[in-house]
Amino acid sequence: MELLTNLVIGLIAALHLYFLWFEMFAWETTGRKIFRQMPAEMFPKTKALAANQGLYNGFLVAGLVWSLVISELVWADKVALFFSDLCADRRDIWRNYGK
Repeated sequence: MELLTNLVIGLIAALHLYFLWFEMFAWETTGRKIFRQMPAEMFPKTKALAANQGLYNGFLVAGLVWSLVISELVWADKVALFFSDLCADRRDIWRNYGK
């Protein structure tokens, strides 16, 4: 079970690493291909906003990877849960558990 948990955490970290690259370094190139509905002139104007979001994703990656290298299991679980919670969509959490 621990192996499966670590694989899921690694997958989430890899996704957020892609988000970091996309938002910080490829916003004006790859962004135009993915967000075709946005006007092309919006990408240079929103580059700083996307880079800020990419930096946030970088902190999530750092925290998730940190949780994988902590040797004390209780502490590693708490760190992984904290950073996984930051990755989750708050609306889904409150919709499912906030009743």
